[in-house]
Amino acid sequence: MHTSSAENIRVQKYIVTVAVILFVIKITAWYLTGSIAILTDGLESIVNVFSGFVGLYSLRLSARPKDNNHPYGHGKVEFISAGIEGTLIIIAGIFIISESIQSFIEPSALDSLDIGIAFVSFSAIINYVFGRWALNTGIKNKSLALQASGKHLITDTYTTLGIIAGLILIRLTGILWIDGAVAILFGSIILITGLRILRKAVAGIMDESDEELLVEMINYLQSNRKSNWIDLHNLRIIKYGSVLHIDCHLTVPWYLNVKEAHNEVEELESLVRSKYGKKVEFFVHTDYCLEFSCRICGVSDCEVRKHEQEEFIEWTVDNVAANQKHSLET
Repeated sequence: MHTSSAENIRVQKYIVTVAVILFVIKITAWYLTGSIAILTDGLESIVNVFSGFVGLYSLRLSARPKDNNHPYGHGKVEFISAGIEGTLIIIAGIFIISESIQSFIEPSALDSLDIGIAFVSFSAIINYVFGRWALNTGIKNKSLALQASGKHLITDTYTTLGIIAGLILIRLTGILWIDGAVAILFGSIILITGLRILRKAVAGIMDESDEELLVEMINYLQSNRKSNWIDLHNLRIIKYGSVLHIDCHLTVPWYLNVKEAHNEVEELESLVRSKYGKKVEFFVHTDYCLEFSCRICGVSDCEVRKHEQEEFIEWTVDNVAANQKHSLET
């Protein structure tokens, strides 16, 4: 198992444990106060607990090496995990809004607000600390499941802070309908968060192009480009969990032998791995240059050049992603 995968699983285990503890704390606070806003927080914690176990399972599964049945590995299960979590958050948001509307129409008296505020405040601090840890680890290890868990916990923290503000306002003013209004507001935030997580999960399952990653990688390759790399095209990137699968066509001088062309490919792969880590799989097809390539070729010591270089074509998302060799004729 990769070190990053083991770290992801370890972080997720802590998240599951914390989620269970905070759920108990929030439900206790709701029982003591009768606040629908605190119940909102508690219901979201149920989602935290369930999605935490789903996330832990998906991280364990995604860490398995590829096999005959899964030649690209098991990483895509993280998208499924994130999709389940997003769906649960959406359901919780809808239920919270429904209950909040009823509470807003018929507000009831609240008890032991001081204790409730203290309990919920403690849960907010713990949520933020573990959410930030999960998010940073997920970004570092390129784990969508861990990023989803981290973002969920951080959003939960902001929701809890708003609920705390509402409870303090009720404590100071005695206006009971504030409880339902706060719950409606933050139930809507929860709903939007779930939709965003679900949208990203579906994009991953459908192999939607990651425009930001493409731009970043192409700019990196452009800034470290070698003269023998005459042309790069048909570049595609697919994310399977934390693993990047990259395939492209690399045009090199036609007179290079197989070993020399292979060395150019290895240098390209080494360059990308130096930035994106070892969890990158390459499928690079080498093309030989044609006569029209001379006009864009920067090889200075080429003895078989047919034309002088006329223009330097900078690699961009549009011309590198296209399945066509670069030339001045197109």
